[in-house]
Order: sequence, then C-alpha cells, then structure tokens
Amino acid sequence: MKRIGIDVGGTNTDAVIIDDDVVVHSVKRPTTEDVMDGILAALEALLRESEVPRTDIGAVMIGTTHFTNAVVQRRDVAKVAAVRIGLPAAATLPPFVDWPADLRDLVRGPIHMVRGGYEVDGRPLVPFDREGMRAAARAIADSGVEAVGLSCVFSPLNADLETEAAEILREECPGIAVTKSHELGRIGLLARENVSLLNAALTTMAHKTVAAFSAAIEKTGLSVPLFVTQNDGTVVAAEEAAAFPVRSFACGPTNSLRGAAFLSGLEDAIVVDVGGTTADIGILTRGFPREANNVVEVGGVRTLFRMPDLVSIGLGGGSLCDPQNPRSIGPRSVGFRILERARVFGGPDLTTTDIAVAAGLADIGDKDRVADLDPAYVAAALDHMRLMLADAVDRMKTSAAAVPLIAVGGGAFLVPDDLPGVSEVVRVPNAAVANAVGAGIAQISGEVDQIFTGLDRTKAIETARERAEANALRAGAQDGSIEVVELEDIPLAYLPGNSLRVRARVVGNVRF
Repeated sequence: MKRIGIDVGGTNTDAVIIDDDVVVHSVKRPTTEDVMDGILAALEALLRESEVPRTDIGAVMIGTTHFTNAVVQRRDVAKVAAVRIGLPAAATLPPFVDWPADLRDLVRGPIHMVRGGYEVDGRPLVPFDREGMRAAARAIADSGVEAVGLSCVFSPLNADLETEAAEILREECPGIAVTKSHELGRIGLLARENVSLLNAALTTMAHKTVAAFSAAIEKTGLSVPLFVTQNDGTVVAAEEAAAFPVRSFACGPTNSLRGAAFLSGLEDAIVVDVGGTTADIGILTRGFPREANNVVEVGGVRTLFRMPDLVSIGLGGGSLCDPQNPRSIGPRSVGFRILERARVFGGPDLTTTDIAVAAGLADIGDKDRVADLDPAYVAAALDHMRLMLADAVDRMKTSAAAVPLIAVGGGAFLVPDDLPGVSEVVRVPNAAVANAVGAGIAQISGEVDQIFTGLDRTKAIETARERAEANALRAGAQDGSIEVVELEDIPLAYLPGNSLRVRARVVGNVRF
C-alpha cells in the first residue's frame, strides 16, 4: 500500500509518494502563511502529477513545526493550571519558576500543591491528600482553564497517584484536558513538569491543527488514516498527536535524518539538513537519530524528554548575506518568500542561494542576475559557510574518527564536498525532499524508561522490552514487525534492592 509523506517547513512544504522502498513522485511547494493552504497545494500537485489513483493510497504521514513555532513565537498557547503532588518536599521551586517571563505570563494559570508523591526508591513520601486534590480540582473548574499539567514527585517510578489525580480532575472538571507528566518526561521533576505544562498549553491548538490537517486531506478526495511524525523519527495516530503535541517539537529535522538513512542506505552517519532558514546537524545511530540525554530548551523552557540531539545554525538557502561583508551570513532569512526576494528570482535581497548560483554550485533562477558579484566575495562567502558547517559538525562528533556525512535538504548545495573529520560527503537522489521521505517511511515506536528494584538484570531488561513492545502495539504497530533499536541499563548503586534503570525503545511497521 502506497503512503504519502508530507513535511511542512518554514520555507517549503514537501510531499512524496512512497511505494515500499521506492520514491514514486515528489513535489515541493512554498509554505503559506496559513500552512493548510500549502499542504493542500502540495497534496493536489502530488496526486495530479503522479497520476497515482487515490484508492492506492493507504495513509498520509505529516511532519510539522506548527507546535514548536507556537511556543517560540508565543502564539496560540493557552493558560493552564498546574497541579504538583509532592508536598511537603517540593514546595521551594513552584511550577513555572524557570520559564521566560513573557511565556509564563501567557501560560500560567492556577497553581495547586498537594501532599503526596514518592521517595527515590518508590516508597510513598507521605499519604496522598485526596481531599486536597478534590478541592484543587473544584478551584480549577471555577477558574475556567481548559487544560491541566499534572506532575508528581518520582511518578515515572510509580504513576498511580497521577492516574488517580487525573480521574479526580475529570470528575470535577468535565471535558478538561489533563496531561500527566509520567507519560512524557523522565525522572527530573522540574524539567518533566515543564514538558507537561507546555503540552497542556498547546492541547487546544493541537486539536484544531490536526482537524485542519484531516480536512485538507479530505478535500483532495482521500479517505485514509492520518499519522503525525514525532521527535524520534516515528509516527502516531492523529488523535494521539493532538493529545501530545510536544512529541512533535523536533520532528522536522528528525524526518530529514530518517529520510537520509533511507535514501543513502547508511545507518551510522552525520546528517546535515539545509533548509531555507537553518542547517540542522544530527547523528544517525542504527538508522535513527541519536537522542539527547541532557536538558533541551524549547522556547527558553528547560525540558527533559524524548528529543533528538541536534545542532542548528542560521545557514539556509534563504539566509541573508551582507553585500559588503562576506562573513556576515544569516541568521535572518527570507524564508518562504525566497521566490520573490532572492536576486536570482528578480528580488532585491542577496541570499546564500544567489552565492551558490554565482559559484556554479546550483542552477536555480536566472544566473545573469548575479553575474556582477565579485568572484573574491563569492569565494570568501563560501569559505565562511564551510567554516560554519565544519564547526557545527565538530560539535556533534563524539570521536576524532572520520565518518560519512549525508547532505540533504533544499539547500544541500551549500554543503562543500570536503569537511574536516568527514570521510566522504554523500549526496542522494531526492535529497531536497528527504524530510518528506522520512515522514513517509516512518514506523510506530514504543518506549520505556523505568527503574526496577528487586529484579535481576536479565529479568529487568526483558520486562522493559516487553512493556516497550506493548506500548508500540497499543500505538498501532504491526504485530511481528517489532524490533529493538535502543536498549540501555544503568545500575543505581545509591538505591536499595539491586536497583537498575532500563531504557528500551522499539519500532514496528504501521498497522493499516
């Protein structure tokens, strides 16, 4: 069954049709201010040009920066209530304490602290204050907020209190959206709580966005399931994506990494994805993006959850260049207006695409419009771009050994053929739409990150793997197709009972 992959970038909306391991057809259309118009234009062009019958399409996979842009640009976020179960131990630093002031003012609603929680070894901290929780729920109902971020001390070890508190909230606040922190974040309380609050603030917008995606698909005459890509290079059903929009924060670069692996056949490599505004550099490990194990900031908010390890620099095909200074490139970009702003298209602005055309690296637009550029200026600008990329690649590497680099994205022509620490620069067909390819080939994932006590190592690892597989099946993976892509165990000597932290991640094919 053929699948359509779509990636909505800041400059272009790309769409491809994938049939097993073959890219049947691809299109690239400018992203519009209303992203739905761009998606609809790309879909209609793809189906018209490919002449693939609509009945041959089994699913549509969409990757979008819509949710992270809402946080970064401080728009379409809602006020939410924060409930933390952890008194008396967790009162010093209240929810939202480390948020940027402007975003905090937009999102912060009622804050309620409740007695309860767990010790680091999973024992109850103090008895759960159920009456206090119910009183907090009634106050939240009176406040009128539509979503709640719910966190509990060490809930990843035991989620019972968050589950019970969520039931109380739904009883007292019918229709309210509840985000439970253990479903998103890891052990650290503040970073995990931040993720749950960000997710809650985006829930209303996420449901509207996913509904609009579905409407755009239906307008093209397709009647197929919609999946949305996530930060780890996999997909979830549209309904779950609407409930957990933060899981799609970094799906754009992740799609490019997965697409690069698919198009090149390489499972271990550096990937440089050059878009219209930025170049994103990531590492492929066994065909999937290397995950960040440290705190990641999103819009100035510290988070710790499933995110790819990336370095982004302000170098893209639409990056503005100073005509007087070849070493002044980006981070400002003409973005999706490149077709009207870049000089090779008759516009007034000098961009990196103009530099590449003048140097003969790309055949785009009218090269006569940049024939007046000084060759010395062009060479100096290209040299500075090389230095920018070399520095970013060096920051991502974990050893001095030379490794292959895959160049993808619409601006891949900006990546030189030689870089320090790179064994070869691999250029692949359909590189300009690698992000949409990555969306189209995406699988379903299941993950567990848990501390086990009282079990031997073999049993703990097996239990984590089984739970990860169960999560993947529940999310829509095809039984029999699941494989382990990450398995890590860390002994915790400071905890009693032979404690072991196990992280397991599996992937499987989408069950249609």
